[in-house]
Amino acid sequence: MSAPRNPAQPTRTRYGVLGFTLLLSAVAYLDRVCISTAAPAMTADLGLTNAQMGYVFTAFSFAYAVMEVPAGWLADRFGPRLMLTRVVIWWSLFTAMTGFAWGFASLFAVRLLFGLGEAGCYPGISRSYARWLPMRDHGRAFGLCIMVGTLGGAATQPLVVAMLGVMDWRHIFPIFGAVGVVWALAWLWWFRDDPHRHAGVNAAELELIGSEPPVAHPPVPWARLARSRNLLALCAMYFSAIYGWFFYLTWLPTYLLEARGFHMTQVGWLAAMPLTGIAMGVMVGGWFSDALARRFGTRWGRRLPGLIGLPAAAVAVVCAVATREPMTAALLLAAAAGLAALGVAPGWAACLEVGGAHTGVVTGAMNTFGNLGGALSPMVVGLCVQRFGSYDAAMLTMAAFYLVAAACWLVIDASKPLLRET
Repeated sequence: MSAPRNPAQPTRTRYGVLGFTLLLSAVAYLDRVCISTAAPAMTADLGLTNAQMGYVFTAFSFAYAVMEVPAGWLADRFGPRLMLTRVVIWWSLFTAMTGFAWGFASLFAVRLLFGLGEAGCYPGISRSYARWLPMRDHGRAFGLCIMVGTLGGAATQPLVVAMLGVMDWRHIFPIFGAVGVVWALAWLWWFRDDPHRHAGVNAAELELIGSEPPVAHPPVPWARLARSRNLLALCAMYFSAIYGWFFYLTWLPTYLLEARGFHMTQVGWLAAMPLTGIAMGVMVGGWFSDALARRFGTRWGRRLPGLIGLPAAAVAVVCAVATREPMTAALLLAAAAGLAALGVAPGWAACLEVGGAHTGVVTGAMNTFGNLGGALSPMVVGLCVQRFGSYDAAMLTMAAFYLVAAACWLVIDASKPLLRET
């Protein structure tokens, strides 16, 4: 006979965890995106070429990718309380130091170290969700988390434009870096890795979460990970989807200025539109995938948003390249960003369902390849512009990768956990 349900009303401490992670996601995008809006001023001040700025953008993404799996393992092994505190303080320091760069080499080095530090942010968040949120809410939680992050990135674009009107670009980065330090200190004080050890959690909330007391962390099955069809497909899907995403995070403001002839006062808001589209896409995709998973199971529940959104995004990018009307192109790119984002939150939810006790490593692996795609994207754009004098060829590669990502969703099966996958 099953134990009777606890008659007490569940406490709501898990929403505090969600709130902290939403703020963290916003701060992460604030610090990532500010350089793209400041890039024209930085390029002029430091005497950089388009190709060099592309390498600077790539430095962050490549370093972030390299450290994702180790940082995810650390979150699994030592918990997100200490690991996220370390991550945020590190990246906040190097955000501030971006303002002290004096040339290409120093800027490249600072952004490389920034990327090394920020790695582990989302694997740490996923580990906290695995311990603190019921499975039925995973898709929506990731959708909300990434939505808030991208809205933070969208707000950053016009905010930086306004700040550039009253201060030098060098002063902006230390201000943004200080925000992360405040978050890290608050997280370290309030959060606990185990819901059983948080004074604000009662037995009814523990039952609702489905959280069991922690046990010794099992060894990572590296050989099985390397052979996992699910994990390989998730990695390829995220590489292809984030390849396009990073165009919006890095080159879009410069594209709108140079290729479409907009004024800098317009660019802040126009560059925010794709990030707003991404925010809407990840939220709708997370909610939609949770609803589908409850009705049809996680296999198709996680697949369908990406299978619908990614091909449509490819079509929108091709149409943006083809049109000569600047505002139409900007609107099509915003639509493409939102459509491609429909598969993002389901991808993170699938990692939790596939990874189990190794959620941090699995999400870290997927995000590693996502950021490798993100590292490749700005470099390709910079080289294409320098060689061909046009953004068109680089943007068509975005459409091609969106189609590859859609094909990967036909392989991903979130109903097969890593330790039971056949």
